[in-house]
Amino acid sequence: MNVFNQISIWLSFQLSIIFLVGIPITLFFWSIKKRNQAVNKLLSIYWKISLLFFISLLLLIGKFNYALLVTNISTLLMTISVWFWNDINDELKEYDFTYPLTTTTKVWRWSLTFISLNFLIQSLQNFNCFSSINSAACEIWLQPSSNLYIIIKNLFNFFFGANFTQPIAKFLGLFSLLIYTLGLIQWSIIKLPKNGRNSSFSENGRY
Repeated sequence: MNVFNQISIWLSFQLSIIFLVGIPITLFFWSIKKRNQAVNKLLSIYWKISLLFFISLLLLIGKFNYALLVTNISTLLMTISVWFWNDINDELKEYDFTYPLTTTTKVWRWSLTFISLNFLIQSLQNFNCFSSINSAACEIWLQPSSNLYIIIKNLFNFFFGANFTQPIAKFLGLFSLLIYTLGLIQWSIIKLPKNGRNSSFSENGRY
């Protein structure tokens, strides 16, 4: 793997932290302050979907072979989740560029889409890593999670006085993935046919 590719992957992860975590947190609290139900609902849904991204980080820490595949699925679902809802899209169209909250939300949605596509392209260049993350050629994909692993390990030891190991991270990741998958299937079978692409953001947060 050449140096340019390594730098590109590193940069993709750094941008992911900003656009997948940092900006959504800011927008979420901003929407609460402004009492904007549409943006608040959009971000509430986004955070539920984005749980899969954090699950994939646990799987990367645990060096689960299909962790990178789960990561790409998570970014794809996160992107879909911010464009999917017709009622929220219609509401956002009602605001012009002079309203900073919705304008920032619109810019963020396009930025998230770009970041997700870029992440997918980077991953496809190392296609074998989708099924074999532990190979030598895929080591670069594990480095960002290694830094996270050190942080979690120190926090786990500080609060619980126990050692947080990679097998534990893998087990927690796989267990969480199972629960997440069951929840997604339930939503697809029960709630999606009932509500369609209507988020019901004006109904006090109910789907």
